[in-house]
Amino acid sequence: MLDIIFENPFYIKHREFVLCMVDLFIVVVSFFLAYWSKIDFDFDSVGQIDIMKVLMALFVILIVYAISFFAFKIHKSLWKYISLIETFRISLSVICASIVLIIFILLTSINRFYISVVFVAGLLTILMMFNVRLGYRLLRRYTAKSEEPKKNVIIIGAGDGGYILLKEILQNDKMHANVVGFVDDQRVHKMISGYTVLGSTYDLPEIVNKYKVNEAYIAIPSASKAEIRRMNDICQSLKLKTKIMKEAETLLEDDEKAYPIEDISIEDLLGRGEIHLEQEEIGSYITNRTIAVTGAGGSIGSELCRQIVKFSPARLLMIDINENALYMLEQEFNRNRMHGKLNDKIEIISLIASIRDYTAMDELFKQYEPNVVFHAAAHKHVPLMETRPQEAIKNNVFGTHSLIQVCIKNKVSRFIMISTDKAVNPTNVMGATKRMTEMITQAYGDNGITKMAAVRFGNVLGSNGSVIPIFKKQIAEGGPLTITDKKIIRYFMTIPEAAQLVLQAGFYADKGEIFVLDMGEPVKILDLAEKMIRLSGLRPYEDIDIIEIGLRPGEKMFEELRLDGEVTVKTKNDLIFKNNVMGITKEEVEEKLKTLSKALLDNLSKEQYREVMLNVIANEGMENV
Repeated sequence: MLDIIFENPFYIKHREFVLCMVDLFIVVVSFFLAYWSKIDFDFDSVGQIDIMKVLMALFVILIVYAISFFAFKIHKSLWKYISLIETFRISLSVICASIVLIIFILLTSINRFYISVVFVAGLLTILMMFNVRLGYRLLRRYTAKSEEPKKNVIIIGAGDGGYILLKEILQNDKMHANVVGFVDDQRVHKMISGYTVLGSTYDLPEIVNKYKVNEAYIAIPSASKAEIRRMNDICQSLKLKTKIMKEAETLLEDDEKAYPIEDISIEDLLGRGEIHLEQEEIGSYITNRTIAVTGAGGSIGSELCRQIVKFSPARLLMIDINENALYMLEQEFNRNRMHGKLNDKIEIISLIASIRDYTAMDELFKQYEPNVVFHAAAHKHVPLMETRPQEAIKNNVFGTHSLIQVCIKNKVSRFIMISTDKAVNPTNVMGATKRMTEMITQAYGDNGITKMAAVRFGNVLGSNGSVIPIFKKQIAEGGPLTITDKKIIRYFMTIPEAAQLVLQAGFYADKGEIFVLDMGEPVKILDLAEKMIRLSGLRPYEDIDIIEIGLRPGEKMFEELRLDGEVTVKTKNDLIFKNNVMGITKEEVEEKLKTLSKALLDNLSKEQYREVMLNVIANEGMENV
């Protein structure tokens, strides 16, 4: 029925006029009721009214109200989205019209008897206009046709997030959801917009059984990762499909299919949420300066760039040998600039260059004069580096050594290198080359020109080639999920967490210290695989199998974050620890580099390269396993 009316071509073309006529009709009805109540609902008196005087009075009243409605643009509002603000605008327009009419009565010889009529009519007009709009919303909600049966959902969180999500569900027919109520640990038995808080999260089993709940929506933006994990575990045990409310910025997408909730990701469960940074400290060495990021197209490098621009550098140099990745990052920043999400004053320059090429890097640094360099460029995939160890040595070791020389020569004030937990007691070539880069950084740390530091952390969730995207692809293909060993354990951190802590650690850089990020509790890869299958709405070992394929070349069962001989102290940030500089001299490092350079000239086998690399980094306090 509503579709017949509101999809009519006449209504579509003249919608504002029709709505204005409806509001003015409400005004007429309100004045009639106000006058009738003034004469104690006496039918006989109504019959004695002078019709011409009534029509003249109505003409004046309607003109005044029409002008007021147009002034407050009442006719342009969408009734579907009636809110407190809309009610306020309606009230103001009616009050203004009433004031004008009362002044008109006072300035003329009209009987003061009608002042109270104007006042009461105004109140009735506000009430009726609001109720007509509210009635339209309710009628639209309950007559909406859905192609799919609605599922019963429970909203976890009865705060602002839960309220916003409820409104979205009620407005968005495409969500096909019937809200049965809320659960909240703090507001049990309270009412939110007419819906009851049925209990706490611990009451979910009884609530789900009683109301036949199919899905749960977590709407607590302030919830910690631990709380989200707890709520998700409860929902999973009840076999509820679980979604989580998006962050505020994603609610503003123009895509009509973009809902305010999304499936829970493994990042939601494993990350630790907001990192508290000392904004002034980071800004002190980034704001209004030229910042260079090597490996800018990679997972860590690109996120570093995204975090750096938040501190308004004068110029960001994005350096990478991978032109496709660099181009896509440049386009991302261009889109952000067009949408006003990026400061127009920041100059962003993409530069194709290899850190192996000393001459090219020296030319770039002379031309652009960077103040700070974040060195994220590296070959990082363990099995691939076991196959071609000489490439890891050329890129990771000699590329980093070359870059450090360029930084010192061009008086770069700060150099921060990205390291890895695989550099600790390494059993593979990649880890050994990263340990060597740490030694180079420490040996050249006390140079009197460039402050230096390395930042060491474990796996980052969702990085290129990491286990998360591999598992996602395997699940999409129907499985099986492949893990190297059911007992293997890894540390995980989200990419934004890692990048933010790198920026913070960069402020502490001095003479080649190694900063270690607190990676939280280690995660069993088997548990991770099972969680990801369940998050996809499937059952491990039934819908999708998990199989062992054995450890890959150079892979360890357990990763470590500290060497046995390193002395670790806390920094001001609880998530960043500092390993003091070990006694490594330039002469020792140069001797090791000569050994590696000779090995590259000798064209050794991959087994020989591996042996040479591990022997080169061996020193007191380290064991080669």
